[in-house]
Amino acid sequence: MAVTERPPAAPETERDQTELLLLRQARSDWVRLRTLLVLRWLAIGGQTVAVVIAAFYMGLRLELGLCVLAIGASVVSNLIAMVIFPENHLLSDRDAMLTLLFDLTQLAFLLFLTGGLNNPFALLILAPVTISATALTLRSTVLLGLIAIALITLLAFVHVPLATATGELLALPGIFVAGFWCAIIIGIIFLSAYARRVATESHSMSQALAATQMALAREQKLTDLGGVVAATAHELGTPLATIKLVSTELVEELCDRPDLQEDARLIHDQADRCRDILRSMGRVGKEDAHMRAAPLAAVLREAAEPHADRGIEIGYNFNPEDEADRGQPVIFRKPEVIHGLRNLVQNAVDFAHAQVWIDGDWTPARLRIRVMDDGPGFPPDMLGRLGEPFLRRRRDGGSQRPGYEGMGLGLFIAKTLLERSGAEVAFRNGSDPFLADHERVEMSGAVVEVTWPIGAIARRPAETSAPLGENRPLSV
Repeated sequence: MAVTERPPAAPETERDQTELLLLRQARSDWVRLRTLLVLRWLAIGGQTVAVVIAAFYMGLRLELGLCVLAIGASVVSNLIAMVIFPENHLLSDRDAMLTLLFDLTQLAFLLFLTGGLNNPFALLILAPVTISATALTLRSTVLLGLIAIALITLLAFVHVPLATATGELLALPGIFVAGFWCAIIIGIIFLSAYARRVATESHSMSQALAATQMALAREQKLTDLGGVVAATAHELGTPLATIKLVSTELVEELCDRPDLQEDARLIHDQADRCRDILRSMGRVGKEDAHMRAAPLAAVLREAAEPHADRGIEIGYNFNPEDEADRGQPVIFRKPEVIHGLRNLVQNAVDFAHAQVWIDGDWTPARLRIRVMDDGPGFPPDMLGRLGEPFLRRRRDGGSQRPGYEGMGLGLFIAKTLLERSGAEVAFRNGSDPFLADHERVEMSGAVVEVTWPIGAIARRPAETSAPLGENRPLSV
């Protein structure tokens, strides 16, 4: 039996973008800063209560000044983070690891001041390492685990002894300290390995389900496209057959007119070509590389198209920052990019008075898109939380949808999808939302800025000019 030879593998940049997305180790690349801050506030509260009870109710001698300094360092770091970053800020793996490292060293310093391993709260040293095992990469977890083991070992020998008000030292026998040290070390290793194993399997299962859904969606798209092509071929079959028949008769009858005979022969050949194109398009498993990338303007217009006839004018503006780089970048038509941008446009149209602007600018290093409207803008008290699901308040007044109470799901979906494609998403207002209507500038409403590294979203110039190649039949 003859076996169809497989066509050469497509270049890396021509592979299905959804497949590349799943191949990335997206797990633990991003951790929400707000989550770590809440955990740190809980730790600060527990540490404060423990120090107060030990010093004022149990009568233990503690270095209260240094203890307050240690707890105050956590308070100050939390306040600084809350002022500098919005509540929905996402930390990279490196930033999250450094945050947990700060918590680890702060706890170790507090334990140093309160008896070292003679303090039963030394068990809490497990918390930062366990969090890292569930949320960060293996490299970060191993590093934090080794540092935790080193700190625990140091605390076993170097610490400020616990003493009562009468000067009596409180110290465990050496064998108990050694056993406690072993228990903590084993706990660090075992709990980290256990937590990471469970988190990895859970992530792998979710990725497998996502891959299945993407594969089904793509297959459904190809099936629908195949149905359209089949219907088109059926409808065009009779006209093409008529064209071929008439052109064949003309070729025979125009023997004495070579110039007209050549035109009739060309019509016949083009009819054959139309038949071959329809037949090729209908093949299952064809290469749809031409659907994977398009100029920036085309992708943005495609994303905004469902909302173009809702009574709000949508304006486009595309300009490079460098006049020498005038050509529009050709970007990947990733489903998450189009759907994310579409949600942002929908959000702008929902609350715009009359105008929405979509701006794009680029440099050799990055691509930035801004979606702006002339509506009331985002509520100032919620700017830091935008991008989180189930927000009960959306905007105040001016809505094009009376009675609408947004829960933030649209912005959450858009932000999640766009960040999944490698983008950074920022929310702000074009002007002070408390200004009177006559004091507002034209672009005074909400502004959403999406920024990608150019390599994450755009094709390289050599790939942009490469030919698409032939349609590829399914090979077995």
